[in-house]
Amino acid sequence: MTEGNGGLIPTRFVVLVELEDRPSLETAQGIVGGWVEMLTLANGDQMLVNEEGRIHNLPHNPIASALAGRNLVGNAVLLKGEARWD
Repeated sequence: MTEGNGGLIPTRFVVLVELEDRPSLETAQGIVGGWVEMLTLANGDQMLVNEEGRIHNLPHNPIASALAGRNLVGNAVLLKGEARWD
């Protein structure tokens, strides 16, 4: 994703963003590019991904997939410690 015109423009690249502070729903939606699905990882961390990523044919995210132990697509947000959602 790249920034332009005040928003995110989709590209074929994906990112994994680790945040130190708890993001708002709006911030998370902006990063993943749509509806947010929260996954709880085996170590207790949380990952936010685009709930409709496959429908929108988003590219595979190999780093997020490796961390989550499942095939994920699109941008992802990793939440640790105080950044985790309740």
